[in-house]
Amino acid sequence: MRPQDVVTTPAPPAPAPAPGPVSVEQAEAALVEHYTRLVRIAYLVLPPSLGRNRRVLTAHALVQRSLPRGRTTPTGATDAAIPPSRRALGDADPGYAYVRGRVLRQALDAGLPLKRVACPKRAQLPPLLPHVWGLRVFPRSGGADELALDQRLSALSGPARAAYVLRGLEELPDADVRHALTSAGVTDPHAALAEADGMDTAGDAALLDSPEFDPCSLQARPTDLMRRRQHVKAALVAAAALAVCGALLGLPGDGWGPDGAAAPPYARNPAAESALDPDRLTRVSPTAWQHSSRTDFSVWPARGSLTDDNALLRRALAVWARPGSTVQVSATPGTPPGPPMGPPQLLYAGEVDQAHVVLLHDGLRVVRYAEPKDGTGGVALDFARTDGADAASAGALVAGRTDGNVRYLTAPWVRKTSVLDLLDPASEPQTLSRGEDGLTDPLASPAQARDCKAWDVLELRDETADRLLTDLGELTPARLTSGPPSAPRDVTGKAERAFWARTACLLPGVRTHGVRSVNSWQYAKQPLPDSNGTANWLCTRAETWRGTGSRVMAQFQAPGTQAGAPAAIAARAEDSSACGVRDPKVLAGVLWKSRAGRWYVLAAGSGQFTSLATSGGVDGSAQGTLLAVPARAGARAELNGRLADGSRVGALH
Repeated sequence: MRPQDVVTTPAPPAPAPAPGPVSVEQAEAALVEHYTRLVRIAYLVLPPSLGRNRRVLTAHALVQRSLPRGRTTPTGATDAAIPPSRRALGDADPGYAYVRGRVLRQALDAGLPLKRVACPKRAQLPPLLPHVWGLRVFPRSGGADELALDQRLSALSGPARAAYVLRGLEELPDADVRHALTSAGVTDPHAALAEADGMDTAGDAALLDSPEFDPCSLQARPTDLMRRRQHVKAALVAAAALAVCGALLGLPGDGWGPDGAAAPPYARNPAAESALDPDRLTRVSPTAWQHSSRTDFSVWPARGSLTDDNALLRRALAVWARPGSTVQVSATPGTPPGPPMGPPQLLYAGEVDQAHVVLLHDGLRVVRYAEPKDGTGGVALDFARTDGADAASAGALVAGRTDGNVRYLTAPWVRKTSVLDLLDPASEPQTLSRGEDGLTDPLASPAQARDCKAWDVLELRDETADRLLTDLGELTPARLTSGPPSAPRDVTGKAERAFWARTACLLPGVRTHGVRSVNSWQYAKQPLPDSNGTANWLCTRAETWRGTGSRVMAQFQAPGTQAGAPAAIAARAEDSSACGVRDPKVLAGVLWKSRAGRWYVLAAGSGQFTSLATSGGVDGSAQGTLLAVPARAGARAELNGRLADGSRVGALH
């Protein structure tokens, strides 16, 4: 465990003569001298939706692309980069001001939405260089204050983030901030400053110097190794298939009829044709689930108003087999996107908002085909792995997303559907209506929200329990549970709801990873030094459908914080067995400051630990599962624990 650091960013550039034309040498000197500061500015202004790994690489790319193209810049361009007040006083390096202006403009461009009719700007595309192969890089994790600031910054627009950074990190007065924003292409700098005023406090501005926002002091973790190996194998297989199919393109044949957005068929194949025949689709009886030995997607009946529309079903099957170049295809990690091996099972065919939707199941995967009602343009095809499903994980599927809302198709054994705000532990479930075919009314999708002001989850009541499911941007919603890994249970009690209220805003970190369920359990309670109350330690583990690629987070939930405020992440791990059935133990620590202003290294382990110890920058030890050692601000320490058998175990990482 390495507690969070406190790093001081270099001060703004020293005074320089009044600006004239900036030469390449001046700009390069300013870029090299203040590189870390410029990259921090770019990182803070870039949209958080890019993710930490891409924000780091993009920030470095923007700064490295900020030198002038010619030998010098025009005098007017240089003057525009330096605010009038500073130009008069002569206290700004013209080279630094020019490069900073270029960085700001590109960072703001990177946050603009892509348009269909216009070519994207270079900053809107992923950077070609720098590029890291096989690793994910990201700044060191900060504390609860940094996490809260990052959440508030993510809610601001790009110009407002830029205004906040220029004001807090560069210490520019408002007149100079407006001038810098105007030079960077912001049309309304006054509105940007007004938006930044809503959160501009001295304490928050000081946190901009935190290691949490330093893209030059990085941690590295491997990417999904299993997924990467599968991609290499898939690429080799695809190359071989492409070579074979290329030779078959010239063979004669009329294809399989009107197939909508599907690509042309390569060659006739009787087995493949039978799998794509709408008349051979498997249709389960509406009462099959009541007496079946299995309770999963295989016993879902065929529902919807278009189950007899053979033209629609033919298009869906043909696009599944060979999607054309205009089809938007998505698949959860570890899900093969190939055609069915035989006639699949029909789950649903009907109208969902403004689209015709078909849901199919082949035993391994659920496939969603969607086309607009007015034609076959804009067809989407989604794959999700669902092997090993049970009654709890086969309770619902995403039927459609529109305008920030999501509609679910529920299992035939679901008796009641409700909506629950996970951020409000005292709220009561609100009834969610659904049709006779099991399709629910729309509810707000947290997977499409830009902030975390609410987190609506779907509550299903079946014959045995009330279960919570949340949309994480995939075809299958993720089940939420509490309790130790050996006996996870559905979230029902007030204490569990309170823990989840502070965990919900951390769920975006596991979006689009093929998550089957997320379990969050309290493994320790710790009385805090200086009579600061009692903190809770939780371990949150996201399990995937494929079994690998799990995400683990150790949380530190300090007392006295608003119910829905996110907890501090003490440690993270990817593709780890920690905090799971096979390896339920977990150990994590944080650097914490009490209300009295004193710093401590706090740590907690699960019940398997008999003692804890820190070394390195902070030395201390304690018997049992809890540790609190006085420390200095910015201290670093290594955390270890001993188990009952005497073996030594490190902290989660």
